[in-house]
Amino acid sequence: MTFAYEFRWSVLWQHPYGEWMLQGIWTTLTLGTICWFLALLLGIIVGTFRVTPWRPLRILATAYTELFRDIPLLVQLFFWYFAAPRVLPAAIEQYLYRQVPNVEFWVVVIGLSIYTSSRVAEQIRSGVQSIPPDQFFAALSTGLTHFQMYRYVTIPLAIRIMIPPLTTEFLTTFKNTSLAMTVGVLEATFMSQQIEAYTFRGLEATTAACLVYLVITMLVVLLMGFVEKKLAVPGLIARGR
Repeated sequence: MTFAYEFRWSVLWQHPYGEWMLQGIWTTLTLGTICWFLALLLGIIVGTFRVTPWRPLRILATAYTELFRDIPLLVQLFFWYFAAPRVLPAAIEQYLYRQVPNVEFWVVVIGLSIYTSSRVAEQIRSGVQSIPPDQFFAALSTGLTHFQMYRYVTIPLAIRIMIPPLTTEFLTTFKNTSLAMTVGVLEATFMSQQIEAYTFRGLEATTAACLVYLVITMLVVLLMGFVEKKLAVPGLIARGR
């Protein structure tokens, strides 16, 4: 069986295309990792606020979650890059666009971290609400304050319970970095399109990008599976074997 298309995979490691792809992979890994840690931190805070007994914090956290979770990520990236700087003083706007190195990268860090944190907050909220109420009463009965209860008992237990869905959010964060190309971030998807534009080898370049994301997500699954086994709560987490 013959194909009309002549494959030439060697283009992926020829100079300078191989260097472009490696640079894109590094940017994807860096961007995804930074955004995930920021999103996890913000998500824990916002998710905890959603189940606190203080009504103003619950309202604020709910508004944050619904606002950033319900707007598509691509629209949010456009907002942070094209619209948000316009409401700043002219001097600050010019400084951001002209003086801040790699400003596109940091805009995506802001947008993707906030978007993902709103999703993580829902995971944390559901994790906290899945804890039996007796756990809260037992913690408070030992003399812990509400803050100490959340810090030392509730949040650690909720995170351990919610590791499987948090793994999904971790995967989604890395996959969502592909949207960063829309504001000029030189990540893996952008670089694959650059290679296609210069070589007219779209099949090879796009396949390489697919394999990059596949390998990254598989590594994340392995990492989070290891973490889950180490932090598993007997009787509360049961991953299929």
